Amino acid sequence: MTDQEPNHLPKGPDQPHKRIVSSSHLVSEKAVELSEVEYGLIVASNAFGMWIVKAMSAALVELGLNADLGVLDVLCLHSVNHRGRAKKLADICFKLNVEDSHTVNYALKKLVKYGLVQSEKQGKEVFYGTTQRGQALCMAYRDVRESCLVDEYAAFDGGVGKPNAASLSEVARQLRLLSGLYDQAARSATSF
Repeated sequence: MTDQEPNHLPKGPDQPHKRIVSSSHLVSEKAVELSEVEYGLIVASNAFGMWIVKAMSAALVELGLNADLGVLDVLCLHSVNHRGRAKKLADICFKLNVEDSHTVNYALKKLVKYGLVQSEKQGKEVFYGTTQRGQALCMAYRDVRESCLVDEYAAFDGGVGKPNAASLSEVARQLRLLSGLYDQAARSATSF
């Protein structure tokens, strides 16, 4: 992490606040805040990935199962289990916004190998659904999530005694908007 301003200078009332960015050479006078947001996304993305792997490991232990699941494996399992309907590879990739279907396909094969997901060919398409073991693991993950994350989330109430769901919903909305912005920028970059 690099900062735009040296650490040794005292911050006066008329000085702008220190920007926390990952790469000071990318900071633009037009959008300093974007560099701050990008650093926040990097840190949050890595923390979220670590969280879901650790939570799934705890859920596996709770059920007495053994599987080596990475971030994409866990995301695929939850995606396949969503609403209890079988899904095609393309639908899973689209939902997770993963362009490289080979990585999702590999994760699905891994989940099938562990007996958490089953595949069924219907015509030319392969549909994936969770097994009973996969469904039980998703619920065990939910229990870990409730204990370790949801209860802690309640502490972020701003002193009002209940979680600020409206502000968290706004964060989610902003993240979806940023996702669209970065998707479009990625398309633009391919013809740059």
